[in-house]
Amino acid sequence: MVILIPAYEPDRHLPALIRSIRAAEPWTAVVVVDDGSGPAYRHVFDDVRALGCHVIGYSRNRGKGFALKAGFGFIADTLPGQDVVCADSDGQHTVTDILRVAAAVQATCREPRGSATMVLGSRRFTGDVPARSRLGNTATRWLFTLATGERIPDTQTGLRGYPAAMLPWLRSVRGDRYEYELNVLLEAKNAGCTIRPLDIATVYLDHNSGSHFRPLADSARIYAPLLTFLASSFAAFLVDTFVFLLLTILVDSLLLAVLGARAVSAAVNFLVNRHVVFRHGRDRPARAAGARYAGLAAVLLAANFCLLLALEAAGVQALPAKILAELALLAISFAVQHRWLFARKPGPAGGAADSADTAGKPSARAHISSWVPSQHPHSNARQRSNQPTDKPSGEPHEPSFHRR
Repeated sequence: MVILIPAYEPDRHLPALIRSIRAAEPWTAVVVVDDGSGPAYRHVFDDVRALGCHVIGYSRNRGKGFALKAGFGFIADTLPGQDVVCADSDGQHTVTDILRVAAAVQATCREPRGSATMVLGSRRFTGDVPARSRLGNTATRWLFTLATGERIPDTQTGLRGYPAAMLPWLRSVRGDRYEYELNVLLEAKNAGCTIRPLDIATVYLDHNSGSHFRPLADSARIYAPLLTFLASSFAAFLVDTFVFLLLTILVDSLLLAVLGARAVSAAVNFLVNRHVVFRHGRDRPARAAGARYAGLAAVLLAANFCLLLALEAAGVQALPAKILAELALLAISFAVQHRWLFARKPGPAGGAADSADTAGKPSARAHISSWVPSQHPHSNARQRSNQPTDKPSGEPHEPSFHRR
């Protein structure tokens, strides 16, 4: 088992966490990734190195997702076959919970398909929880349920356990900053992964003042799938309105104007969603995806009509009924397109569930190779036998990890 801790401008909580881990599990390997913190924080990383940690890093800040993937690459290369528990550097995960997640990962690996099961340390959000943390988790939990149909109590937790066989897949998931962890969950089902929550304590130190989360920029990254879908739908609405107005001038038929405008706007919406909104939109042939989309559009049109009739029968005025119907069907449309229409096309060896045979052999795109790890003291003979060398893998990849 390896504990992986990404750190950007860490404070005193990081060395305190390492000392607590060492007190509880002296021989557990710990990898700390310096996410471009700069010279002002060198003393903190010197302290954790002195406590026996592997410390790797690079010169400029690249984001939490990049740091995690860098750590996965380091572990796969130098400590192959080890399961990984990721924890935050700000002390908000207790050592007890870290070790409980580690034990849960090791237990699941003995189960059928356990090599494709991740364990999430899920907070209960009781007590004094900062408002932005409570609201942020509620919003991402709703987005995750909408996109996947699964309910996860804590989608933003940084305490996660992964079997060794999942590392190649984890290194291929898109995203370099806070959106990476949500992307892992969003892509897990299509990759053949199982998500297993485990209750942990809810700890916020100093009202989460140590967090580097940027509310606007990072929220935009996290909610990008839904935001781009909404933008695509709004663009289709504008196209529909413009074409409708144009056709009312050119043809003397309201029905033709409505149908023509809807056909043009649907084509625009399909192309934008297939090429821009959904990552795997082009995995299926255009003709097959188009036929599915046409079927979905027909069903939504009929549902819209029936819903409007029901709302008006219940006494709702026409405009509020139209708005309520469109909002309800917008959510359904997003869920269906994400899970079915533009979902990743399953292949014979395309997901994390098939990674056991390829552990340690990730694609070149996901491989971060030209690291130079720090040297560190450690008294355990087994750990010394796994000490990394300074030999690069031969394929240049920016940025280089450097000696601390």
